Amino acid sequence: MTLRTVHIKMNETLRLMENRKSVRTYIDKDITRDFKDKIIHAAMRAPTAGNMMLYTIIEIEDQDLKEKLAVSCDNQPFIAKSPFVLLFLADYQRWNDFFRVSKVPHVRPPEEGDLMLACCDALIAAQNAVIAAESMGIGSCYIGDILENHEYHKELFDLPDFALPITLVCFGYPNENYDTKKPAPRYPREFVHYKNSYKRLKSKDFLKMYKPVEDRYFSTGDFIEGAENIGQHFYIKKHSSDFMKEMNRSVRAALKYWKTDETEN
Repeated sequence: MTLRTVHIKMNETLRLMENRKSVRTYIDKDITRDFKDKIIHAAMRAPTAGNMMLYTIIEIEDQDLKEKLAVSCDNQPFIAKSPFVLLFLADYQRWNDFFRVSKVPHVRPPEEGDLMLACCDALIAAQNAVIAAESMGIGSCYIGDILENHEYHKELFDLPDFALPITLVCFGYPNENYDTKKPAPRYPREFVHYKNSYKRLKSKDFLKMYKPVEDRYFSTGDFIEGAENIGQHFYIKKHSSDFMKEMNRSVRAALKYWKTDETEN
């Protein structure tokens, strides 16, 4: 492979990443088993902590399960219409079981640090799947609301204590408007990328940082009821919303399995 070939392939990858958009409306077209397997394979080639692959992927084929997820994940009907749905679990249960099968003496239960590593592994794998799908013309959408209703989802998928649903991803072929729709704006790099130390932002910085968002979504001042600016809008809509309260409650319920009293160690 020549350097020029590598350069062209890298540019194509960057183009896909630059233009990728979340897809919530799908045309009525199945994804072939071959393409599904390629997406899963790409996910499994993702970087992983210590090559432990601290995640499990559950493919949701059953339509009834999709319908239930469309309700439990903050009432999003498009989930049920997706032809390919993958649930990514931060999974330490497999290793915990393996340690016991291997007769490791005094196996400690997974703790908070183990969970964070497993979450990283699962999310990196999910992003590999998203980019692989994009390269085949298949759109995707992350569903963070899978973090809600922990007890319900735990029972729905027969999950053991140390397997946490960290993200759900819906895949499907986008409709004809996909290519004409601009990608959502991101914050200017100067407010995200620092060198050597963290930088706290001032009022003038926030005004500049949110300018692209304001221009695209709030040019007419169309804030949520009770909000007078973007900060208040996001606080009401996201930070203090009912779904966020449920998500925090749900995560606390899940964390109880991973938290160990230090006096027990």
